[in-house]
Amino acid sequence: MGGALARGWAEAVKLGGGLTLHVLEPSFDPALGEALEAAGAVLNPEAPQPTDVLVFAVKPNQFTAAAQSAQPFLGPETLVVSVMAGVTLHGLGRVLNTTRLVRAMPNTPGQIGQGVTAYVAGAGVSEEDLLLAEQLLAPLGPVERMDIERQMDVVTAVSGSGPAYVFLLAEALAAAAELEGLPKDVAERLARQTVAGAGALMLQTGQTPGALRKAVTSPGGTTQAALDVLTGMDGLGPLVRRAIIAAAERSRTLGRDGH
Repeated sequence: MGGALARGWAEAVKLGGGLTLHVLEPSFDPALGEALEAAGAVLNPEAPQPTDVLVFAVKPNQFTAAAQSAQPFLGPETLVVSVMAGVTLHGLGRVLNTTRLVRAMPNTPGQIGQGVTAYVAGAGVSEEDLLLAEQLLAPLGPVERMDIERQMDVVTAVSGSGPAYVFLLAEALAAAAELEGLPKDVAERLARQTVAGAGALMLQTGQTPGALRKAVTSPGGTTQAALDVLTGMDGLGPLVRRAIIAAAERSRTLGRDGH
């Protein structure tokens, strides 16, 4: 996510508008490092100063060390944006000693600007801060504001982890097709494009998933035969419900462990 955000910000720097980008201890691929330097970004500045916005895009277990390294960038007017899973506003504030905090949860399609990011704000954040945070997160895709922090655990379970569920569906479709006789490479291509095309259709038409499902389902047809299995008592709905509960509870546990 840090790399995806940095790419978007690098493009914004090229377009002007007064954005200055400093990147501390980047673990990006070489091409991204070159793109940042070409856009005028400063990597590991030698004389850091407090910034308007400080973004933490590291793994949660690296936060304490990253916070120490980033301390020179943090001033009383600095807005802090976190894209770390499970690190609560309380945990951020305890380590950084500030209430100007935004906790965000993007997802991996943000790497190509097709993700979605939900966020929740701390008590010390102004409406101007929120607008700035949304602008900074926009390179990843649409941005949604949550009213209360406990909703972020559900966000993590649905959109944060959700791409993995879709990828698993594509894997399962391909595996089933192969067992039914299709060559492996053909099965994988069909499954991949079917999942990608269905997602694109939902976005471009604006129709609900239910409406699109009904449109492709003829009574007594092949799709109906499959859906009779998937919508059964032990089918996809109850299974996804249990999966979301498990992921949300794990997010809550990470939050408690990280305070």
